[in-house]
Amino acid sequence: MKYLCLIYENEGAWATMSKDEGDRIMGEYTTFTDDIVKSGHMIQGDALQPTSTATTVRMRNGKLSTTDGPFAETKEQLGGYYLIEARDLNEAIQVGSRIPAVKTGSIEVRPIQSFD
Repeated sequence: MKYLCLIYENEGAWATMSKDEGDRIMGEYTTFTDDIVKSGHMIQGDALQPTSTATTVRMRNGKLSTTDGPFAETKEQLGGYYLIEARDLNEAIQVGSRIPAVKTGSIEVRPIQSFD
């Protein structure tokens, strides 16, 4: 079954990190990604550009509107994702619990709906 692991963390924290700390965390992501590729869990994963580059689109009463940035102000922003393959939710949670951002933010693990 496919699961989406959504990575939420405070994107502003990256601006205050030392280069060494940022390099260490990116190294943890590289190791994690290599591990889930080898284990067969990895389908795809990407980082997202900062929320300042986002545009929210709405259609109300037949009128299109766009707003700069994300829909809601929150302490944690969606920063990236991993699409994984896992036997069940428990295995998906185990994979998600190894994503480095779990230490400072949160990981939302959600099954993909199949419309066969």
